[in-house]
Amino acid sequence: MSESGKRWVLTAPGRRPADDERWVARLAQQALVGRGELLVHCGAQTTGATERLAAHAAEIGAAAVAVIGPPYYGFDDRSLVQHFTAAARACAPLPFFVYEFAARAGYAVRPSVIEELRSRVTNLAGLKVSDSPWEKFEPYLLEGLSVFVGPEGLISRGMAAGAVGAVSGLAAAFPEAVTAVVQNPTAEAARRIGELRAAVNRFPFQAALKRVLVRRGVPILEDCRRPLRALSEGEAAEVDRLVEELGVPSLR
Repeated sequence: MSESGKRWVLTAPGRRPADDERWVARLAQQALVGRGELLVHCGAQTTGATERLAAHAAEIGAAAVAVIGPPYYGFDDRSLVQHFTAAARACAPLPFFVYEFAARAGYAVRPSVIEELRSRVTNLAGLKVSDSPWEKFEPYLLEGLSVFVGPEGLISRGMAAGAVGAVSGLAAAFPEAVTAVVQNPTAEAARRIGELRAAVNRFPFQAALKRVLVRRGVPILEDCRRPLRALSEGEAAEVDRLVEELGVPSLR
C-alpha cells in the first residue's frame, strides 16, 4: 500500500500445484481492473518455478513482481544473485522487488547482493523489507530504490528515513489503521499500530485476520490451508471482543 492508496499486493508463495498461484493472480488482476494495480509475489522453492510465476505475472498485466529468497537452505551470495537475476529477467520490463524477510526465508539477503543484482538487471525497482528491529531494517534503505516497510511498527520511522510506503499483512483486515500511519507517519501512529499488531499476534495470524474480516461483513470463509490452523472457540471469542473494543466499522 503506497501513499496513493491505489496499489494492492497479492502474496502467492510457491505451493503445489503451481497452477494455484496463476489462477489466483489472474482472478486478482481481473478484480482490480480500473481500481488499482497488482503486485504479485512470485517466491517459490526453485529458480525455475519462480521464473514461471514471474513470467505469468507479466503475461496477465500485473504492475510489478516481488520475490522472497527460497526458504530452508542457506544460500550463498552468488546463488542468490543468480536466483534473483533469473526471476527479474523473467518478468522484465516489469518493476522487480526483492522481498527481504530473514525470519521467513531463514537467512538475510545482504545489501551487497541487492547492489550486485542492480548491476545485472534493468528492472530492479526496490524492496519490501520485513526485518526488525530498526537496526536490521535500516541497511536496506538503499539510494535509488523504492523501499516498502513490512513491520507496521516501523512504518513511521521507515518513511521518515526515505521509505515510500508499506506492504502490511495487518492491512488485510485493518486497512484504515495502516493507511493512517502511511499518510501520517508520527510516533503516536507508530505506537497505536504496534499495539494493534501485538494484539492480533496473540492468535494464529491468518485465522485471526479472516475472523476480523468476517466480523466486518466481508463474505469469506474462515478456513486456512493446513498446517495453518483455525481459531479455537475461545480464540474466536477473544478476536470478536477485540473487534468490538476497537469499534471497527463494516467494510461492506
